[in-house]
Amino acid sequence: MDEIEDEPDIREQMFHNNVREQIIFLLLFLLLYFLSFALLGRFRRRGREDYYSTDEDEVTVYRISTWLCTFSLAVSLGAALLLPISIISNEVLILYPKSYYVKWLNSSLIQGLWNYVFLFSNLSLFVLLPFAYLFTESEGFSGHRKGLMARVYETFIVLLLLAMVVLGLTYVISALIDKDNSSIQTLLNLWSYHLPFLYSCISFLGVLMLLVCTPLGFVRLFEVVGQFLVKPQFLRDINEEFIAYLLEEECLRRRLIHAEATNKGYVTPAPMSLAECGPVLSDENDSPSGLLRLRNGQLQSGLRSRLSEVEDRRILLGKQRQVSSLRRNVVYPLAMLLLLAVTATTVLIVAQNTIELLIGIKALPLSTRQFTLGITSLSLLGPLGAALEIVLILYLIATSSVGLYTLPIMSRVRPKPNQTPFCHIIANCALVLILSSALPLLSKILGMTNFDLLGDFGRIEWLGNFKIVLLYNLVFASASALCLANKFTAKVRRELYARLVENYVYLTNCVSFLN
Repeated sequence: MDEIEDEPDIREQMFHNNVREQIIFLLLFLLLYFLSFALLGRFRRRGREDYYSTDEDEVTVYRISTWLCTFSLAVSLGAALLLPISIISNEVLILYPKSYYVKWLNSSLIQGLWNYVFLFSNLSLFVLLPFAYLFTESEGFSGHRKGLMARVYETFIVLLLLAMVVLGLTYVISALIDKDNSSIQTLLNLWSYHLPFLYSCISFLGVLMLLVCTPLGFVRLFEVVGQFLVKPQFLRDINEEFIAYLLEEECLRRRLIHAEATNKGYVTPAPMSLAECGPVLSDENDSPSGLLRLRNGQLQSGLRSRLSEVEDRRILLGKQRQVSSLRRNVVYPLAMLLLLAVTATTVLIVAQNTIELLIGIKALPLSTRQFTLGITSLSLLGPLGAALEIVLILYLIATSSVGLYTLPIMSRVRPKPNQTPFCHIIANCALVLILSSALPLLSKILGMTNFDLLGDFGRIEWLGNFKIVLLYNLVFASASALCLANKFTAKVRRELYARLVENYVYLTNCVSFLN
């Protein structure tokens, strides 16, 4: 009788644990969703027909597409925070193993979080974002009644055709790579073979993108931090810059008033340039000779744009002038030293991981075992080492994001506050999702953490390829070191080159004079 009475209690406890986990997942997702919605609202274009159309169907289409993009961006944030959340959870359970307030934190919760992120990453990348783009571009089939449902039908049919093409290409690529498993059975085995293989290819593409973006982000982050912090007085004279921008602003304002009053526009004197403004020769009798003229308000438009930039810069310098000398002379050097220390630590850890892979001490990032939270610390330094791992992972997130938008090819789709078209928002959501999903793989490949990749993240096949993992570590360490060396030695090299050229010219002149 006691066994019969205990059995419902166990099932009831499992039920309550499952409900508690789902509630935690829901609360976390809602938090990420609201953050993503605010972020999209910061960048999406306002006051245009895309978002405030008089057509109710158009408004509904863009509203639904915005929800889908917000969902995808929330999943991206969750994927980027997977490792930090997991590491923190493990250390908390080690520090407080019997605490009543952390009993809800267990291996099942973290395992479920990884599974949900993997599932929603696939769903967003292969279904939701393509649907959002096709939905905004759809008009309904010709010959049918126009309306919202017609656009829905067209979007679903085009998406189905696109899915067939992608799956066909996936089968061809998998057959070329693995000829032994290419058969009719694998062609029909969609869920357990083709979709994991397709996501494996996408994750590999994301890791390759991170290989390019992260070293560039190491260098670019120094410049970004330098823009927000005030340099010491011996490196920069803020008062002189402020006065220069103030005089330029006054000059531009007077020139703009004169151009609007006389309706005359000349390229010279500065700041108007020939290449940007596309001037034509003036053919009017009252125009001064030798000057090139701008028509149709081009000069006024250029002056307003330049005046706005100068005003913003002058206001920023005015705020920086009020910064205390302590912050100016202490915070900036400390920030630069901290960035340099974190970057050097990252490169050294990658070099150490490469050596351990060659020796055979470090295992490949492919995970095949079940991980249990709260057993042992993941670092030899305990909580301090875990905190260092979290800092390095967050640093990789920051550098990869900065490096992504440093690439020249990203200049067209780079988001701008309140000016980003909706198609660019969809493209940026897809790029961020690909990179965020690859960040746990990057951290594990480079040896930033000893936390195993859970769920389907640890079953990606190419993670078990020794040559790929070793080559990736070598290329990453080399690229990072070269980028940093180029950053900190560029001025010295340019100065040395200039001095060598100067000495060469001097010696050439001496030889020619003696001859």
